[in-house]
Amino acid sequence: MLSTLALTAVNLSAPRVLTSMTAMVEQGISQDQLGDIGKLTLILLGLYLFKITFRFMASYLSHKAAWQLVEDMRMKVYNKIQGFSMSFFHDKQTGDLMSRVVNDTATFELLYAHIIPETVTNVVTLVGVTVILLSINFRLALLTAIPIPFILICSWIFATKVRPNFRVMQKSLAGLNSQLQDNISGIKEIQAFGQQDRETARVEKKASIFTSSMLKALKLSAVYHPSVEFITSIGTIMVVGFGGYFAYQGQISVSDIVGFLLYLSLFYAPISGIANLLEQAQQALAGAERVLDILDTPNDIIDEPGAKDLSDVKGEIEFDNVSFHYIEESPILKNVSFTAEPGKMIALVGPTGVGKSTTTQLAARFYEPIEGTIRIDGNDLRSIKLQSLRSQIAMVLQDTFLFNGTIAENIAYPRQHVEMDEIIEAARIARIHDDIMQMPNKYETKIGERGIKLSGGQKQRLSIARAILCKAPVLILDEATASVDVETEAHIQQAINDLAGTRTIIAIAHRLSTVRKADQILVFENGEIVQRGNHDQLMAQEGLYRRMCIAQEKGAKLEEEIA
Repeated sequence: MLSTLALTAVNLSAPRVLTSMTAMVEQGISQDQLGDIGKLTLILLGLYLFKITFRFMASYLSHKAAWQLVEDMRMKVYNKIQGFSMSFFHDKQTGDLMSRVVNDTATFELLYAHIIPETVTNVVTLVGVTVILLSINFRLALLTAIPIPFILICSWIFATKVRPNFRVMQKSLAGLNSQLQDNISGIKEIQAFGQQDRETARVEKKASIFTSSMLKALKLSAVYHPSVEFITSIGTIMVVGFGGYFAYQGQISVSDIVGFLLYLSLFYAPISGIANLLEQAQQALAGAERVLDILDTPNDIIDEPGAKDLSDVKGEIEFDNVSFHYIEESPILKNVSFTAEPGKMIALVGPTGVGKSTTTQLAARFYEPIEGTIRIDGNDLRSIKLQSLRSQIAMVLQDTFLFNGTIAENIAYPRQHVEMDEIIEAARIARIHDDIMQMPNKYETKIGERGIKLSGGQKQRLSIARAILCKAPVLILDEATASVDVETEAHIQQAINDLAGTRTIIAIAHRLSTVRKADQILVFENGEIVQRGNHDQLMAQEGLYRRMCIAQEKGAKLEEEIA
């Protein structure tokens, strides 16, 4: 700001020096005045050198501040998104959220690097030039102000017309990003079903909306800016015309007219500059609205006042009459109650969509129960800090996600400082070590985005190794053996059995053979627990569990006969 103000002062001083030189030339230069001309020339040279220096400082420092602001805003938006509960993401597209973090925050650069410093410059310049023009010739200064109301009217009309187009532009850019993200993630399916032409048309439609809104904004700008220039040029014409008339009457000198014209360019430049800034402001506001929409969204899962850290966790998980729904008309869980005792294995079984995975996600507080209470070691989850709670729970999710890095980095992901021996030990327990040793770079092998270079079974076992490395007292396995063959399933089952007794295990399984040794099996149906007990107890009674076991045994025998 200091550089900007200094630059403005230099800009206001230079025409005054030129006016003095013109007055001396107009009156005729004597031998004695040549020295004065030389001094004014050196002063003018100094002013222009200062102008270069201050312009550099104003430009660079404002851009430095601007991009640091953008970086801060990006981190604020990212951290806000990162803290939202899972319900926030149900109706959001990844590409749209990425666009808010990257594209919409970039419009704040306009605010700091251009709008704020240039507005200050323009206002100070306008005030300073107005004072100088009034001191030169009061009547001529008033005549130069005639175009200003017309410029303001044009600016107001432009602002109301152009901002909706910038809103559409920012939103359509997010839509384009979302479409590209979906298509690139699903490129295998697009090629497998031969839908390249269809997806090309969809991307082209999104791109066309962005282009159309951009062109509408540019069309308005193409009308607005020349209109402002024309109106300001009328002011110049009036100065020339009336200035010549006043000079004819002897009311103003030629040097004052020259000075007036020099200052006139500085007088209308801020007005034209404000017109340009108005356009940038509309674009910045359109992006800022989308950024603030994220920042102003309340997070429904936060640390409550007085929330505490967990210590010396045993791993007892208790559900007390818990009910939950994503959509109010469709309850997922109804009055679910059970206790997973420390060091015991509890299995959740039942048909698809009865609330088994939701139960485990409630235990990690990804969602809040609509009714009821969930406790760990007797502590209500809402009284515990989120970071502390989740550090006590290791999860192997049904939809395995791996990061684009090495195998070692993915296994070690839950902890910052891990010895290689610990990584290898976790891989051995998960029965993935032998597979890793056959890979080109072993534990330093790059697995690609989402682990695309690995098989489904390898990804599943890698995620199990990652969870084991957490050494958390509670381990949640959501279909941990869903993507593995029978032999690998046996290995993983042995690993789970080895872990039994050392931590609380909550396992979801469709393959009931993997939960036979569970201390307690909960059978879910229509969001309720309809049976509970161990394998032998449940097989001894008529019910859903027995029917499921018999059906799976028949299916296994049929597969053997076909083989």
